[in-house]
Amino acid sequence: MKKVLVGAIIALASVLIYKSCADERERKTLLQESSMLIQQELKNVSKLIVTEGHFVEVYNYKDSRELFGSLVTADKKALVVANAEVTIAYDLSKIAYEMDEANKTIKITRIPEAEIKINPDFEYYDVTADYLNPFKAGDYNLIKKNVNQSLLKKIEASSLVSNAENRLLSELSKIYVLTNSLGWTLVYGQNSIDSTEQLLDLRKTMVD
Repeated sequence: MKKVLVGAIIALASVLIYKSCADERERKTLLQESSMLIQQELKNVSKLIVTEGHFVEVYNYKDSRELFGSLVTADKKALVVANAEVTIAYDLSKIAYEMDEANKTIKITRIPEAEIKINPDFEYYDVTADYLNPFKAGDYNLIKKNVNQSLLKKIEASSLVSNAENRLLSELSKIYVLTNSLGWTLVYGQNSIDSTEQLLDLRKTMVD
């Protein structure tokens, strides 16, 4: 009877040990699959998120040069119209993150800043210049510099930047939905993301 009882105990212990080992292997397999899914999603969003827009800038350029003191001035001027195609992009291949498999946490440590590219097409009208004050390469370079600076101010004050941010948040929301569905926690900076609404609250601090 004792042998039967001992045998039963050994058999039961063997089953429990086997089941424990099988559960541990299954848990590690599921964890590995979850990690691979999250990493794949991060790769999938590592594409340029581009918002495009069109801006027009009208710029009056004038330069006067005094000759013989203030007795004579030599003037030059031009009316410049710049039609600019503008793109705003986030290169998410530069995103930095840390993955803690033990605690099932994915921490985004850095999101790249927006890349603003301005491609203006310049048209010059009413270009006049005095013989003693002709147009030079420096004048055209200065015009381009001033127009680009003015366009940049308009772009930053427009809805184009916020539209690009919304698309960025849309991509990050995909990561949140995936991590949440797998039982992981998404963290940005020191903040744990518990909802898509919280991502919206982080918009102002998302790209520092």
